[in-house]
Amino acid sequence: MPRILTQSDVADFRERLCDVATRMFDARGSEGFTMRELASELGVSAMTPYRYFKDKEDILAAVRARAFNRFAVALENALATGQTAEEKGGAVFRAYVDFAFGEPAAYKLMFDLTQPDENLYPDLVKANARARVTMTDYVQRYIEEGVLEGNPILIGHVFWASLHGAIVLKLAGKLSAEYDFDRICKESFCVLFAAYRPKTS
Repeated sequence: MPRILTQSDVADFRERLCDVATRMFDARGSEGFTMRELASELGVSAMTPYRYFKDKEDILAAVRARAFNRFAVALENALATGQTAEEKGGAVFRAYVDFAFGEPAAYKLMFDLTQPDENLYPDLVKANARARVTMTDYVQRYIEEGVLEGNPILIGHVFWASLHGAIVLKLAGKLSAEYDFDRICKESFCVLFAAYRPKTS
């Protein structure tokens, strides 16, 4: 008689499957392997993954949701540190960069251009929204302290877009030693902060 799986067994296997899927997505791309190959990497029968996920897109959504949640935790913890807007903003920046370069496979999957309609996956929508809030919330402190003025959500998205662009260029190996990641980020944020500082009459 087969052993009845507990909730813990199911959760543990889903985590292991997502770990393996993340590595395979990173190495081969989302179309570069089959569910059968994934099962082989896990050392289970070809049909086993289907007991936990509907298909490969379902797995990809779960992998992305898991990554967004870890990302959100890192940013939330960073936002909770420090007292001033500068301290909080710096902590969020470092947490973002540390995650992107510490988990490049997960980061690439989170923002991959070839994604299914995430509205089909409620857990992914929730995780994405959680991370998005923290990526822009810290800007409110800059506005409250009079460092910046404007729509905090819009400004947060502009900062996010700039940082994400520099990270993608770094991950793709497109930045040179002279114009490296740190230099590009420093210059970008100098320009953006100047653009959003309160206008004096």
